[in-house]
Amino acid sequence: MFALGYEKTGLGQRIALILVKAMGRKTLTLGYAVVIADTILAPFTPSSTARSGGTIYPVIKNLPPLYDSKPDDPSMRRIGSYIMWVGISAVCVTSSMFLTALAPNLLAVELVRKTAKIEITWLDWFMYFAPVGILLLAVLPLLVYWIYPPRVKEGTEVQAWAAKELEKMGSLTRREIMLAILVVIALVLWIFRGDEVNATTAALIIISLMLLTNVVTWTDIIKNSAAWNTLVWFATLVALADGLTRVGFVNWFAQTVATKLEGVFPQAAVAMLLLINFFGHYLFASVTAHVTAMIPVLLAVASTVPGIHMHTLALGLCLQLGIMGILTPYASGPSPVYYGSGYLPAGDYWRLGAIFGVIFFVAFLVIGVPWMLFMR
Repeated sequence: MFALGYEKTGLGQRIALILVKAMGRKTLTLGYAVVIADTILAPFTPSSTARSGGTIYPVIKNLPPLYDSKPDDPSMRRIGSYIMWVGISAVCVTSSMFLTALAPNLLAVELVRKTAKIEITWLDWFMYFAPVGILLLAVLPLLVYWIYPPRVKEGTEVQAWAAKELEKMGSLTRREIMLAILVVIALVLWIFRGDEVNATTAALIIISLMLLTNVVTWTDIIKNSAAWNTLVWFATLVALADGLTRVGFVNWFAQTVATKLEGVFPQAAVAMLLLINFFGHYLFASVTAHVTAMIPVLLAVASTVPGIHMHTLALGLCLQLGIMGILTPYASGPSPVYYGSGYLPAGDYWRLGAIFGVIFFVAFLVIGVPWMLFMR
C-alpha cells in the first residue's frame, strides 16, 4: 500500500529524477544516484518489485537511449548495461538492509518467531545488517564500474532530460507532501515506538491516514490486487509452515541432516548453514518460497548442534534474503524486469550474478556474522 502511494502521487519518481538531475553528469555518480534513490524508498516500500521494477526502472530505462545505447545491441555496453546492473544490485542490498524493504522479510520474522521463539524488531534488523549494507551500498557502483565498465564515462544529456521531466511534473503537490510526512511518521513508530505500538498497527494507522488525506482512495486500495494477493498467500504460508512443525516433519528432517553435522564446531556449522541458505536460492524462483521451505528446516537443524547461537543464526538466515536475489534472472521480483530490459544478456547476467553473489556472501560472512556476535 505504501508503494501504491508512491506510484499514485509521483513522489517516488520525483525523488529518482532529482537525484539523476543532480548526479547524472558522470556515469559513476549516476550509479550512485540509482543507489541513493533505492535506499531512500526502501524502508517504506516492502515490495522490491514495486520499488525497483515499478519506480526506479521506469526512470532509468530512459537514460541509455540518450547516449545511443540500445537494448539487444552491441551499443548496450555504452551505458545501459552498467545502469541496469547497478539497479538490480542496489535493490538486492537495500532489501536486506531494512525489515520493511522486502515482503518476505516480514514472513521470515514471523516464521522465526514461531519456530525458534526469537523476536526480531525493525531496529534490530537494521542495526545488525548496517555495517555490511552501508559498505556494499558505498562501493557498489564502483565495483560494477570496475567489473562491468561502461564505455561512456560522462555527458550532459541525462541531466538535461531529468530537468525536463521534473519541469513537466511541476512543483510538489499536497498529496506528495502528505505522503512524505506519513511515511516518516511510520518509520518513527517502527523504530522508536515498537514496544508501545505493534508494527502492523502502525502500518494500518498510516494507511488509514492516507485514505483520510486522499493520498490514495478506497478504490485504489481494493484494486491493489498485488497487496491482497500477498496478504492471502503469506497468511497461508505461515499456517502451512507452522503445520509442518506441528506434525513433526521439520524435526524429522532436521535430525536426518544433523547427523551430517556431528562433531562440527558451532561456528563452522553456522557458516555451513548460511552457505546452504544463500546458494540454495539457485533452486528457487521466489524469495517467499525460499523462506517457507528453508528457514524453518535450517533452524531445526541448528537446534540439534550443541553450542550453536540460535539468535545469530536466525538473524543471519533472515538478513540474507535480499542479497541472495542477485544470483539469477529469476531470483527476486525485480530480476526478470532488469533481465528483460535487453541490456543484460543471459551469459552476462549469470556470470555477474555468481561474482556478486560471492562478493555479497563473503562480505556478510566476514563482516556481518562477527558484528552480530559482537552485538548479541
